[in-house]
Amino acid sequence: MMAEYLLFATERYALPILQPLADALQAAGHGVHAWFEDGAAGARLAAPVRMIGLRDAVALKPRAVFSAANWVPTFVSGAKVQVFHGFNVEKRDEARGHFRVRGLFDLYCTQGPATTLPFRELAQRHRHFAVVETGWPKLDPLFRDDHGAAAALRAPARDRPVVLFASTFTERLSAAPHLLDAIAAEIARGDRYWLLTLHPKCAPELFERYRALAGANAFFVETEQLMAAQRAADVLVADTTSVVSEFVVQHKPVVTFRNRAPKAHMIDFDDPAVLPAMLAEAFSPGPALRAALADYADAIHPYRDGCASERVIAATEDLLAGRLGRLARKPIKGRYNALQIRAKLGYWGL
Repeated sequence: MMAEYLLFATERYALPILQPLADALQAAGHGVHAWFEDGAAGARLAAPVRMIGLRDAVALKPRAVFSAANWVPTFVSGAKVQVFHGFNVEKRDEARGHFRVRGLFDLYCTQGPATTLPFRELAQRHRHFAVVETGWPKLDPLFRDDHGAAAALRAPARDRPVVLFASTFTERLSAAPHLLDAIAAEIARGDRYWLLTLHPKCAPELFERYRALAGANAFFVETEQLMAAQRAADVLVADTTSVVSEFVVQHKPVVTFRNRAPKAHMIDFDDPAVLPAMLAEAFSPGPALRAALADYADAIHPYRDGCASERVIAATEDLLAGRLGRLARKPIKGRYNALQIRAKLGYWGL
């Protein structure tokens, strides 16, 4: 039976998370609508997803709302499903970061054991939401046909190895200002081909400087192309961005600059001058590094079938059918957060 579903986002980086989910819903014959606020306002998902606003979302009465944001408008009908906007990369302490429970969601669709176990403990304690490990829709394109998108990004490299550079927007953690000259020197040498991207919230002047590096040996990748770029690249250079975890799921080496919580699967460094040596190590990984990459990938996202979106939909149906148990009433904190959302959006209707 056809149903209507709503996708919700507040930042542009949510688009590649929600698009595979939209594709899976449409393939199942459902109607798909998207409502974007804040930094995602004005962005669009590919047709036939219908872009709507607040009042249309309320009138839609969707079967479920899938949110790739920290919050969701609770006054819209349907199950409220958290699909996450990134991996837990330990940018903040747990009370403020990945495992913060805001009392807004009915279901958390977790990415892998490293996320599932903490959320299941929280669910047992709070009892007002369910948890199902599904994998992450954003990574579906890494493991299924992307219609040549990755091949197109890699084509200008010819026979050269491909490096992807990605950076977080958090100023104290960002590698972008520190590695600009070192990366420019690598690009000028031309023995490797570079794909460059920045978090949408990075400073405009950084965007200008990195875009200026594009040419015969480099290409600047827009946010919507990021998954194809990860598939196309052999090695990642980054910092504490969640792209590190996304890339590792492919068992490919990562070089990190001053990562906040460096781990065995990372080649971490703190001096821009040693970037060439770090790249050399990444392109010739030893058995210990390969094993660490595989172990970490299995902990955060063991699924490599490209079907996380379908599992999210199935988990939502289980929730709606009562197969995940009866949920407790949302806490006072959740109701307070819901009122704050109404005030933010200026909506006081039923």
